Amino acid sequence: MFEKETGIEVEYMVYETNEDMYAKIANGKSSYDVIFPSDYMVERMIRENLLQKINWDNIPNVANIDPRFMNQAYDPESQYSVPYTWGTMGILYNKSMVEEVPTSWKTLQDERYSMNMLMLNSPRDTIGIALIMSGHSLNATDAAALEDAKQLLIEQKPLVLAYVVDEVKDKMIAGEAAVAMVWSGDATFSMAENDELDYVVPEEGSNIFFDAICIPANAKNVSGAEKFIDFLCRADIAAKNYEYVGYAIPNKAAIEVLGADEYNASPVNNPPQEVLDKCEVFKYLGEDTKLYDQVWTEIISEY
Repeated sequence: MFEKETGIEVEYMVYETNEDMYAKIANGKSSYDVIFPSDYMVERMIRENLLQKINWDNIPNVANIDPRFMNQAYDPESQYSVPYTWGTMGILYNKSMVEEVPTSWKTLQDERYSMNMLMLNSPRDTIGIALIMSGHSLNATDAAALEDAKQLLIEQKPLVLAYVVDEVKDKMIAGEAAVAMVWSGDATFSMAENDELDYVVPEEGSNIFFDAICIPANAKNVSGAEKFIDFLCRADIAAKNYEYVGYAIPNKAAIEVLGADEYNASPVNNPPQEVLDKCEVFKYLGEDTKLYDQVWTEIISEY
């Protein structure tokens, strides 16, 4: 639709994790005009001068964004990013394949689901949840906390059917596993395809994340990028994107298009405040990011 309306050609590329995207941008060999990083990666890229400030005069549809989602800690003055989607991390489960409704992350340590559970192949997310399971903050960087998380995941590994990212949706829809660690948008998508699936944010707490739209510092077509971002902020377009990807949106005008009552009735889109109060946002960890990389390498190489 954007190409038809503007005549600007779009080359669309995807990545599995923020770290994959960062590597392409940071090495300076790739040039993109618009990127979609998550909160902690936005913070990192701001610090490393990999993003440019957005000229809000050229993004009038930013008025559709709920002010609650602006000026978040990862971009305190909303100079570099436009809120795009948000959500939580939780457990997607097949009601016909579990013995009781999961309420705890300990479900992912339950031997009854051996070779019947899926975990995310994403270091920051999976280590973060393991930190919560071990009683720590998902932003912990001290050696003892990371060792706890590493040992938990190493002990859990024989129970795991596969470490996946986007494939989790197809596998859960097809009934290939009973439980899976997922982002809430993937849960929404999967639940729409299989009535036996449901989603829960465990009682110990979780991650609440924000995905954003940014313009890299080395973008070649800034004007086109601004037009594309403004297009994505349009109510009808944001509504269409929500219907396709399933991730909760900060676009209040689009929610009205979708029907606010129906949209807000979903506990996945609109978690109770007591659930959100137990959630943390990932922070950029600076040099300590290398500690997570090392821990993940040790986990994956074990066995």
